[in-house]
Amino acid sequence: MTNESATAAPTCYRHPDRNTLLSCTRCGRPICSDCSVDAAVGQRCVECVREEGAQKVIPTGPRRTVSSTAPVTVSLVAIAVGLFVLGQLGFYDQLIALFAQVNLAVAEGEWWRIFSAALLHANFTHILFNMWALWVLGPQIERGVGTGPYLALYIASAGIGGALAFHLGGPFDVGVGASGAIFGLFGVWLNWGVRRRNTAQGRAILSQMGFLLLINAAIPFLIPNISWQAHLGGLVAGFVISEAWSRIRGPQTNLYRTLTGVVVALIAIISVL
Repeated sequence: MTNESATAAPTCYRHPDRNTLLSCTRCGRPICSDCSVDAAVGQRCVECVREEGAQKVIPTGPRRTVSSTAPVTVSLVAIAVGLFVLGQLGFYDQLIALFAQVNLAVAEGEWWRIFSAALLHANFTHILFNMWALWVLGPQIERGVGTGPYLALYIASAGIGGALAFHLGGPFDVGVGASGAIFGLFGVWLNWGVRRRNTAQGRAILSQMGFLLLINAAIPFLIPNISWQAHLGGLVAGFVISEAWSRIRGPQTNLYRTLTGVVVALIAIISVL
């Protein structure tokens, strides 16, 4: 083996004769497939699994709830539901005027609407689907990467989805819904499945994501007034952010992952100014 081929990929820290592109998402050490243990998002080396296992405390009280392990997800659902109820009580027009993505208003400088539109939903079916998807897809990502990176991902995906809906939509379009942000979560899971496609879990994720994405790709052609632009923008944002996350290692991992989402959100803002 030449020096060039040896540096093309690092070697597993437990098996120096095996080149690998995998690494522990906790400590950053290169690991081969035999030394990789699947985590909620990413993979762990056996040493980190051993350390994490040794630190576990057997609960003697009530089990930890979703609200304690995924507070951002719970908060996002609560805000969306609360505003939907407020709209049903007669304040819908006022909420639209404040938060909806009105492309004419965005063009006049109200850039925040590409984000705030994710707070509102048009009807019960709309909010039911989006909040169900958020509840199913969000908590595992939030637990895996932390609340800061997860919130930044959600906001950035909503922003990129809104920006694409602005640039590819009509000047008189008015949009509401968290679909762009939700598709950002789809993008994270899709990226994770692609990177782990040689494992059984990775293949299962790809199969599930492929089926869900196929259905959602067809919906805009079957149901009018669905923003495929927001879906596509959110999906791409989530995939790109997740790919960037996989390359960030070290003691400041959570900070840099959060900043990744912030940078993508800023790109969305700049694009509509």
